[in-house]
Amino acid sequence: MPDINVNGTTLRYLDEGPRDAPAIVCSASMFFDLSMFDAQAEALSDRYRIVRYDHRGQGDSARHPRAELNMDLLTEDAAALITALDLGPVTFVGSSMGGFVALRLAARHPDLVRSLVVMGTSADIEESAEQMDEMIEVLTEHGMEPVLAVVLQLNMGDTTLHDPSRADVLTRVTAMLRSRTPEYADAAWHIAHRSSILDELHMINTPVLVVAGTEDHIYPPSKSVQIVELIPGAELQMMERTGHVHAIENPMAVNELLEEHLRGL
Repeated sequence: MPDINVNGTTLRYLDEGPRDAPAIVCSASMFFDLSMFDAQAEALSDRYRIVRYDHRGQGDSARHPRAELNMDLLTEDAAALITALDLGPVTFVGSSMGGFVALRLAARHPDLVRSLVVMGTSADIEESAEQMDEMIEVLTEHGMEPVLAVVLQLNMGDTTLHDPSRADVLTRVTAMLRSRTPEYADAAWHIAHRSSILDELHMINTPVLVVAGTEDHIYPPSKSVQIVELIPGAELQMMERTGHVHAIENPMAVNELLEEHLRGL
C-alpha cells in the first residue's frame, strides 16, 4: 500500500478502481483502519474510484503527538489528500471519527465534496467525555487489554455481540482492537474533547445521507436526527441489527445504501 505526504504528515492509503471514474473517499472510525471498508471497495471498485486511508496517528499512517491529532487537522489532512490525488469533488464516506471529518470537510471545503455519507457519527460535543477520559487514562498506562471488553461493547451492536452468525465479525474486531497500542489514547482524547460543529452544518449544501444503527451504543439515532435537522435536504436511514461500525457489522446493507445514494447523484 502506498504512502502520501500531505499537510505535514504521511498517510497510508489504497486507491482502487478506474482512475477516470467518480471518486469515493472512505474515512474510518477510531481504532479502525482502511480495512474496515474492504467490503465496500470490493463491491464498488469496478465502477468507482475508491480511496481509503488511515488517519494520522492510527493504522499505518504517521504518528504524531497528541496536540497534532485534533479534528481540524484531520479534516485538513483529508482535504490535502483529495487535492494531491486530484479526486475532487468526491463522495466522502465517514464512519464515526470519519464522520467528524466528513461534516467539517463539507462545511469548510465545499468545492472538494460532491456528496456525504456519514454513519454512526455526531456533530455535537462528546457527552461521555468524563467516562472516555477514564478509559483513555487506562489505555495510556496499561494498553488495550484492560478496556477491551468495554470498547467492544461500545462499538458492536447487540446482534453482533450475541448472534452466532456474526461470530466472525466479533473475532475480527477483537483481534484488531488487541493490536492497538497505548498511543491510540492520543487520538481518542480528541474524540472526548472535540468541539461542536452544529453551527456549521447549515453551510453544507451537498446531498447528505446520514445512517444510524438502531443498536449503536456510542451515538444513538438521536445524534443522526440532530444532524439531519440542521442540514438542508439531508436524508436519514435507520439500519436495523447494527451497532456503531456499520461497514463491518452490516456490509451488504451499507453497500445497498451506497449504491442507491450514488445512483441518485
